[in-house]
Amino acid sequence: MNRNIEVINLDPAAEHFDYTPLVDIRELIQVQDTMEDEELHFGPNGGLVFCIEYLLENADWLRTRLGEHEDDYILFDCPGQIELYTHLTAIKRLITLLQDWNFNVCSVFLMDVQFMTDGSKFLSGTMAALSIMVNLELPHVNILSKMDLLSKTARRRLERFLEPDSHAILGDIELNGLSAFNLKYKSLTESFGKLIEDYSLVRFIPLNLKNHENMGDLLITIDNVIQYGEDQDIKTKDFEEEEPDVFENLTNE
Repeated sequence: MNRNIEVINLDPAAEHFDYTPLVDIRELIQVQDTMEDEELHFGPNGGLVFCIEYLLENADWLRTRLGEHEDDYILFDCPGQIELYTHLTAIKRLITLLQDWNFNVCSVFLMDVQFMTDGSKFLSGTMAALSIMVNLELPHVNILSKMDLLSKTARRRLERFLEPDSHAILGDIELNGLSAFNLKYKSLTESFGKLIEDYSLVRFIPLNLKNHENMGDLLITIDNVIQYGEDQDIKTKDFEEEEPDVFENLTNE
């Protein structure tokens, strides 16, 4: 598609890449550093949060390495630790920095579809997505990844949830049997379902890496969200040549 695409690695615990990141947080700090430090001595989760906080304290380091990449597509590959997005402020502060540096930003949240194939798990995943959307306050795209790994039966079952429809989700939970726990918290579950349906904020786009048309549709969605290319000059030459009479009439009017 003739786009300049760069990837920024913001995961200080990453181990391997099949590409070379434009910026790699591991050059600044790694999770292993925080775990082995005699004063810090963090565990993996605490170390990861500390690394993101440390990056924010050294924002000039990130700004220098980003350089000037006007009109380029830059993917910020973030850690998968969900509390960074649901209730901590570090990622939100990073987003504010990027916006101050004139980036058009949207969040793209990937959920492994293999953990979303029954009603209770889909409800949980939907609430997680909603929590992230509310916390980050960004244009947001939810993606169900690894659709190509699902069986046909699981894929048909999942289609009922994609809107998502609270009745379909709750119906699936009841179909699988109401345990003592589910019976006790049935009203709470129904309230969650009603919240999702009433606000209509959460929609999932399935992603199948083997389907190029699917990937193209997803890219168009993200392009629209970040208004990619909208600041480019509008070309009228082809329109003028192909429809001269119509163009002349519009001009005269």
